Amino acid sequence: MSVLSACSSAPPLFSSDGRPTSMIQCPTNGGWSNCQQNARALCSGSYDVLDQSSDNGQNSLLIACRAK
Repeated sequence: MSVLSACSSAPPLFSSDGRPTSMIQCPTNGGWSNCQQNARALCSGSYDVLDQSSDNGQNSLLIACRAK
């Protein structure tokens, strides 16, 4: 019996030190500052950028908030 699986959401991703990660996306025409402002707001300040990319008119930052 074979079972086909439908698309499902991925489990939360974590940084190598165990912190949960978040993907921040913003339009490329605004530069990176909009993504950075959103990351600061989400993390209440400090965060680490784990990855960043630009594709199809979107900037993406993969971040992990720093401990408060």
